[in-house]
This record gives sequence, C-alpha cells and structure tokens, in this order.
Amino acid sequence: MRFRNLKELAALCVKEEKSIARIMLEDQAEESGQSVEEILKVMGEYYEIMKTAVHKGLTEDITSTSGLTGGDAKRVESYRLSGTPAVGDIAAQAMTYALSVSEVNASMGRIVATPTAGSCGIIPGVFVSAQERFGWEDEHLVHGLFCAGAIGYVIANNSFISGAEGGCQAEVGSAIGMAAGAMVELRGGTPEQAVHAVGLALKNTLGLICDPVGGLVEIPCIVRNGFGAVNALAAADMALAGVRSVIPSDEVIDVMLEVGSSMPSRHRETAQGGLAQTPTGRKIMKELLIRQK
Repeated sequence: MRFRNLKELAALCVKEEKSIARIMLEDQAEESGQSVEEILKVMGEYYEIMKTAVHKGLTEDITSTSGLTGGDAKRVESYRLSGTPAVGDIAAQAMTYALSVSEVNASMGRIVATPTAGSCGIIPGVFVSAQERFGWEDEHLVHGLFCAGAIGYVIANNSFISGAEGGCQAEVGSAIGMAAGAMVELRGGTPEQAVHAVGLALKNTLGLICDPVGGLVEIPCIVRNGFGAVNALAAADMALAGVRSVIPSDEVIDVMLEVGSSMPSRHRETAQGGLAQTPTGRKIMKELLIRQK
C-alpha cells in the first residue's frame, strides 16, 4: 500500500482527489494483480454474507453452542419496534443488527470477520441499518467496506486487532473506528473527517479489556458489539458535525499499542481476569467444564 498511517492516507486522497475507498481499491488491485472489477465482486459477496447474517439472527431461533446466549437481537428488535428506544430508531436498529450477527457467530453460523470474529457485528450492524435508513444501493456499501478496510489496515499494521495481543480495544475498538470512518465517507464526509472519526471512536475504547466468560466469544462480547455499533454512529456524527480528534488519530492508534502492550495477560482473552473471574463468571466456567466432561 502507498500509505502507512491515516495522515498519509488522507493526504493521498487530497492529492489524487479520490475517496479513501477508491485509494484502497486501486492499491489492492495493484498489489494483488487482480482487476478492480474482480475485487469489487469478492467484496460484494462478503457484504451479502453480512446481510444474510443480520437476517438469520432475527428470523431464526439462534442459540449459541454453549447455550449461554441467543435471542437478545430479537428482544431488542421488539423493543425498537415499540417506538420507545431512547437512543432513536437508527441507533437501536444498528444495535439490533450488530447483536444479530454476533449471535450468529456464537452459534457457529457464517459471518465475516471485521476485523475479527469477536467484533463481527459492528460493521454489518452499522452498514445494513444505514442502508435501510438512507436507501443506498449495495454498491455504495461495498465501497464503504474498502474504506473500512483501509482504516483496519492502518490499525493492524501500527497497533493490534487481536484481543489476545491488545485486549478488546483491539477488536471491538478497531471495528468501531473502522465503521465510524467508513460511515463518514458513505455519508459524503471528507477523508479528513473520516480520519477524525477514527480517532474519536478509538480513544473512547482505549483500555477495554478482553475477558470472555468461559473463554467463549459470547459474554460480554455480543453486547459489546451492540454498544459498539451505536458508538460508531455517534463518532461519525461528531466528525460530520465538525468535531475533531484533538489528539491525531495516528497518535491514538499508537496509544492503543502502548496500552495493549502493558495490559496484563489476564485481561487479554485468557479468561483469567475481568468479568470471567467474577463469582458468576467462575460459576459459568465450572458448569461448562462439567458439561464437557
């Protein structure tokens, strides 16, 4: 890729008068030797998988293989349709869809890791709800995935996207930043605004630990995806309103690396700390072990 960080990416967009998505698409074509059309086709197939996962979680009885989770997406959807959500309809819908995809993941269904399985609900939740709200064609959302991919590329190469390396800030946090930046571009914002959205999103997830109860990507992972979708929409709105990340987004990514590197191992996907080691968390773990035996 011709960019190593978000500053270089934004500068490249200005220089060539192209969107983040277009820069990423063309660079990927150059690196892979595939045509732009071929790459777009594959990404379109990924977006179809995302939409299918959203639908599946809301139309089928989804229960995780452990039996610990399932049905929350339907509960939130029912509440949303009652017209009472304090966060508003689009945020509630994004939250619902994010929960749906995460529940499909926990039931061993087919999802797209964006950027990981543990954070797979955030981008579909934000994208599919926005598509339904604004009436966008699939092609527009597919281009948005390239914008999200460019942001994820920068984060992965300058910090973490793995909970085992950097905590949940690396998984859910990265997905929120990717979704926020992409949503800015999808709604007509500038590359600079998209970059600010990333910084705004990431610095509000710094230090988020990875503490899966029972070592499973279910509790609290699924609800964090729901909250993450709402956070992404909020960060995008702030950036579109002109709010800037005072600490440059690339510096926020550097801090995520610093924080993740200093995070104790018990808070990095080992289930040895945090919510996993609460009395209830330990009880669930014990029951799972008995069931396995």
